[in-house]
Amino acid sequence: MSRRKIIAGNWKMNVKPSETAALVKAVAEATKDFASVEVVCCTPAIDVPAAVAAAAGTHVGVGTENCHWEDHGAFTGEISTGMILDAGAKYVIVGHSERRQYFGETDETVNKRARAAIAAGLTAIVCIGETLEEREAGKLNEVIERQMKVGLAGVTAADCAKLVIAYEPVWAIGTGKTATPDQAQEVHALIRATLAGLVGAETAETVRIQYGGSMKPSNAAELLAKKDIDGGLIGGAALKAADFAGIVAAANA
Repeated sequence: MSRRKIIAGNWKMNVKPSETAALVKAVAEATKDFASVEVVCCTPAIDVPAAVAAAAGTHVGVGTENCHWEDHGAFTGEISTGMILDAGAKYVIVGHSERRQYFGETDETVNKRARAAIAAGLTAIVCIGETLEEREAGKLNEVIERQMKVGLAGVTAADCAKLVIAYEPVWAIGTGKTATPDQAQEVHALIRATLAGLVGAETAETVRIQYGGSMKPSNAAELLAKKDIDGGLIGGAALKAADFAGIVAAANA
């Protein structure tokens, strides 16, 4: 089955609102010839209005980096799916390893956020991945299967139209280390097989699975050539339009 490649930039806590329009416009210009690829900029929440305005009329989509599962209420510092939609964004990253590591995110809260995002009509980019310690202890399969079964509990086959999974080996995020293409493909295949057990094999074949561990222009083509790697969730390279465009170009090939 042919799945449209999706390259999403995760800006993390970078880029001020005053700098946002320039970067979005640079990304749009640098990737305008790669129409076969879905291109997304996931920005800090405060940058979303500027990003949406700058992306208007272009092929670039805008997302945020987190959401709460409640529609409204006394949740200081959080943003709801309704706020995200009202600001014009269409995507949200859920369960990034940095949210898990620094902010107490669990598989259960990932599930609540993902289901809320999908129910609201947002595309949820749900992140999973093992630490170096878990990999070296031989717990890779156990960790991936647990994160998926708990994190996607209650997600239906119909919901999968708004689901993207991002595999991010925690040991390869911001470290310069990258899983080899074969290592990445092995885990992506495991993710798809686990998903098949949750929503059926036919639906699992339609879901895009991104690689999120230090993908850059120099290694993107080799990673994206693998059968089950359908894109990238890009960190550092997303902050430089030329580098980001190099990855998008590899996805377009």
